[in-house]
Amino acid sequence: MAGIENLVAARKSLKVSLDKSRALTFALEKAGPRLEEIHQRLPYLEAAVRPIRAQKEALVAVGGHIDRAVGPAAAVLKVFDAVHGLEKSLLSDPRTDLGSYLKVLKQLEEALRFLSDNCGLAIQWLEDIVEYLEENSVADDRYLSNLKKSLKSLRELQLDEERARLDGGLLEVALDKLEGELRRLLTENSVPLPMSSSTLEEQPCIAPSPLPVSVIQKIHLILERLTANDRLERCISIYVEARSSNVKASLLGLELDYLEISISEFNDVQSIEGHIGQWGKHLEFAVKHLFEAEYKLCSDVFEKIGPDVSMGCFAKLASQAGIITFLQFGMMVTESKKDPIKLLKLLDIFASLNKLRLDFNRLFGGSACLEIQNMTRDLIKAVIEGSCEIFWELLVQVELQRQMPPPTNGSVPRLVSFITDYCNRLLGDDYRPILTQVLVIHRSWRQEKFQERLLTDAILNIVKALELNLETWSKTYEDTTLSYIFMMNNHWHFYKHLKGTKLGDLLGDAWLREHEQYKEYYATIYLRETWGKLPTLLSREGLILFSGGRATARDLVKKRLKAFNEAFDDMFKKQSNWVVSDKDLREKTCQLAVQAIVPVYRSYMQNYGPLVEQDASASKYAKYTAQTLEKMLTSLFQQKLVKYASAKARHSNGKLNSVDVATNQFCSAPTVM
Repeated sequence: MAGIENLVAARKSLKVSLDKSRALTFALEKAGPRLEEIHQRLPYLEAAVRPIRAQKEALVAVGGHIDRAVGPAAAVLKVFDAVHGLEKSLLSDPRTDLGSYLKVLKQLEEALRFLSDNCGLAIQWLEDIVEYLEENSVADDRYLSNLKKSLKSLRELQLDEERARLDGGLLEVALDKLEGELRRLLTENSVPLPMSSSTLEEQPCIAPSPLPVSVIQKIHLILERLTANDRLERCISIYVEARSSNVKASLLGLELDYLEISISEFNDVQSIEGHIGQWGKHLEFAVKHLFEAEYKLCSDVFEKIGPDVSMGCFAKLASQAGIITFLQFGMMVTESKKDPIKLLKLLDIFASLNKLRLDFNRLFGGSACLEIQNMTRDLIKAVIEGSCEIFWELLVQVELQRQMPPPTNGSVPRLVSFITDYCNRLLGDDYRPILTQVLVIHRSWRQEKFQERLLTDAILNIVKALELNLETWSKTYEDTTLSYIFMMNNHWHFYKHLKGTKLGDLLGDAWLREHEQYKEYYATIYLRETWGKLPTLLSREGLILFSGGRATARDLVKKRLKAFNEAFDDMFKKQSNWVVSDKDLREKTCQLAVQAIVPVYRSYMQNYGPLVEQDASASKYAKYTAQTLEKMLTSLFQQKLVKYASAKARHSNGKLNSVDVATNQFCSAPTVM
């Protein structure tokens, strides 16, 4: 019995142990996932308890750092919330109550300035606390990394379109509405002047202001706010668009279609001669009345911002309203084909611009009007240079022609005759006054010293250049005697053709006498070196000693006549192609040659001719009679008729105009011949 009881007890004990094992197994199986979860949460728990492990001083100080960082951030958030409270007022139409609208807008600007100034500060404080936490190991690295990323994003947002990010674009919308109101005020209150051709004769007075004072006052208020928000340039664009359109509308009645003509639409100035006359009147009216009024209005509207802004606005307005078109038309005239009328029309343009010189300087004299100044300057320069082109090209061409060969026949170069004739015309009463003024300006552009006698001094320089040309050309002749003819011709041309003329009076009697004396000098030296040498060949030496020996005397006469004939033929042949341009000088030169040879030859033949005339070969030695020599000599230096392409142009009335000649001369550089 005792054994059975022990077995039963053992059985129960084993069963209990088995149940406990099963329960333990079940508990272990159930605890496995929880242990895994605890294992995974251990790093987070470690990070959470890290501050407990930080130094005590760091834990104590962290609170103050956090408070300093959170304070500015909270203030920024409070103001940011206030900004949204202004939306309703700023989304309304400023036309209803402009004063109240501008007041609310100013509040928005102040709020945004606060946000702009303090957002960066708040971010800086937050960055400081992050840095503190990191240095003192008070926070987890991953947590700090996330904070840094967030702060970096905030910093980038602050730097990128700051205001739009802060107010959601409310300020931009409000400013756009103000621009719209500015445009409306300008457009609805700008009224074109009723213009017509008769308006030019009536010369109406300029109104005190093209805009009502009340409108200008409202514009001042709008400009103040828009300028404060960096929208001045857009304001100027709106103003220029509205007011320039008004000026254009005012000019429509003047029929300015001709200003749009291109240079390809006409061949010469004559075809638009009437338009050029109108151009001066229209330009004067536009400047003195329309642009003058706009200049004053710009000053009134932008006076508080500054004169530079006012002038800049007016410059843009004037350019868009038509002043550029006026100047372009004038420039087009300067670029047109040359003709006599063009010179006169260029002077008309110059006179118109000169009349408006003070107005242009006052209205368009500022740095903002640089484009208009440049175009005006270019036009004046083109007009003056176009008018002076022929005159200045005279000197240039004279100097250039110095490198060209002189006439092969020793005559007066066409350049010399042209220049002397044209200079006389320039000094005439018709051209001199206006041309003098033009030349004075032209000289000042070259920064040369001003001279009262600018025109005459310039012409004297041309004549001096001609004289230097003559000296240079004379040295290029291989035949020295031909150079004497050349110099004689030109000195006589100066004397005869300039004596009693404007140019001659300018050069003076002493200058003229000097050239007359040079003519005599070269005529004398020419005769001495040519025909003057021939009489020595008809020497009588030895002939009287052989009075008893006719044969010997005959041989000497034959020899001397042969030498004379050969020398005469050679000289005559060579000089038969030479030319003395002036008829009187030609006849006198021929007569001097006749006087140098014929009397000597006649006497010689009378005395010794019979010695050879009875000879079988008499014609070989007694080749010429005195009358034949005289006829041959008087036939020298005749101008040969050569057909040249005419460089002369005539008006419809048939009169030759020196300007036409000069124009043709300079279209293709004149030759010396």
